[in-house]
Amino acid sequence: MGKEMDDFIIESYQKEEKMMILVFAQWCVNHELDPKALYLEAYPAQSENQSLKEAIDLTVPKEEAGEVPDETLLGVLTLFGNEDLAFIVTQEIEKRTKKQS
Repeated sequence: MGKEMDDFIIESYQKEEKMMILVFAQWCVNHELDPKALYLEAYPAQSENQSLKEAIDLTVPKEEAGEVPDETLLGVLTLFGNEDLAFIVTQEIEKRTKKQS
């Protein structure tokens, strides 16, 4: 019973992590940013991230995508312990905010 529960928890976490990566990739597309470049900026040692590659393949053009609020993305990144990526995203949000004012 314990091993099955462990496997279930790990599988659930991996699915949720893939969803988090997809949310990140779609947010990037929506704001005309390169998800791979931002990810590499946060995690230079992870040049080939298969989950990110798969997520990028699942994104849709920003005209077809729903809004991904900045706060939602930052919350999801923090939930999964991706503080480095959240920091990079925050910098991009600040750049966009400065352009708009």
